[in-house]
Amino acid sequence: MSSPQARPSARNRRRQRSTRLTLAAVLVGVAAVVVGGAIASGTPLLVSIAAVLAVVLGAAASRITYSELTVARREAARDRAAQAQAYRDITVERTAENAAFVDEMRSRQELHEGIIVELEDALAAAQQRAGDAARRLAAETRRHKAAEQDSRDATIRLEQSRAGAEARANAAQLKVAELEQQLDVVRAELATVTTAWQAAEAHKRVI
Repeated sequence: MSSPQARPSARNRRRQRSTRLTLAAVLVGVAAVVVGGAIASGTPLLVSIAAVLAVVLGAAASRITYSELTVARREAARDRAAQAQAYRDITVERTAENAAFVDEMRSRQELHEGIIVELEDALAAAQQRAGDAARRLAAETRRHKAAEQDSRDATIRLEQSRAGAEARANAAQLKVAELEQQLDVVRAELATVTTAWQAAEAHKRVI
């Protein structure tokens, strides 16, 4: 792509080329007019001079045209070389941009892969912690159930012991009541025997 400074020079070259080509056309035209005038005059000398002048002017016009063609080819070659260099520069620039883009994409991919690996590790650790927590919960649940069962068994044994103690206490109370009744009977019998013995002793003293 041509720079702003290159555009005016190109226009100047085109203007100069147009001027030189116009000059060559004018020379050819002058030669034609001279030859035509000499032929019209019918003078051999003028015709000869006009022929020589036409050859000189034609040669000059051909030289100008050839020179302009050579310059145009050189300018075209320079333009093609400049365009090729510009294309090479653009290719190098695009290659560098593509390489930078590839590096950036690779860096982003590596970053994303690193994040994915970290997330997978965090997920695995979270799953491990969840599994450990579930196992601890199951163990605590079993211990709690075992403790509840032990508590129920202890309560049943306590109730059974309490019932047995109450039964033994009731039996003891019944036994005590029976013994008290027997003691009352014995006391009554003892009192009767004592009274009879005292009466017998009193009777013996009287006799």
